[in-house]
Amino acid sequence: MKKIGLYFGTFNPIHIGHLVIANYLVEFSDLDEVWFVITPQSPFKVKNTLLDNNHRYQMVFEAVREYPKLKASTIEFDLPQPNYTINTLVHLGEKYGGDYQFCLIMGEDNLAGFHKWKNYEMILKNHDIYVYPRIADESFHHQFKEHPRVHLINAPIMEISSTFIRKQHKLGKNIRPMLPDAVWTYLDEMNFYR
Repeated sequence: MKKIGLYFGTFNPIHIGHLVIANYLVEFSDLDEVWFVITPQSPFKVKNTLLDNNHRYQMVFEAVREYPKLKASTIEFDLPQPNYTINTLVHLGEKYGGDYQFCLIMGEDNLAGFHKWKNYEMILKNHDIYVYPRIADESFHHQFKEHPRVHLINAPIMEISSTFIRKQHKLGKNIRPMLPDAVWTYLDEMNFYR
């Protein structure tokens, strides 16, 4: 059975920080693949800084094209909105049956608020969670640190954000080294975030 890590995000745009973390997980943990699950734009919250779903998918697709263990996933594009992670997990379980074991990937900061997620107990009962570190003023104290399903991964700490990239690009700064080449080319050709 293949173990798949699900890395959720808007990826607006995907950057080298995302790739470094995902690649670290497939090379240095027991995950066989990491799927970048692109969060669709919610029809209830139109954010003018969020690119269209298909453009963000295309950038993720371009970014992972040369990495066979990394995949771009549009699985959430067809689910009713607003969507919850538990719905995505149930949907994936129904779609792929017993072939795959799905796990969540999240930052340590997200784990601190995990108890507020819809059906979080059910997620923990059925899915492993791989947690990558974040820089924080104080270490995150949360009830899940000792949980057998929660795996703290010693991945490199990546302090690059999509927000920072968008903002600096708009100001005319060179953000190219922070993006995979194919993503930079696509973003530049489409004149995004200007």
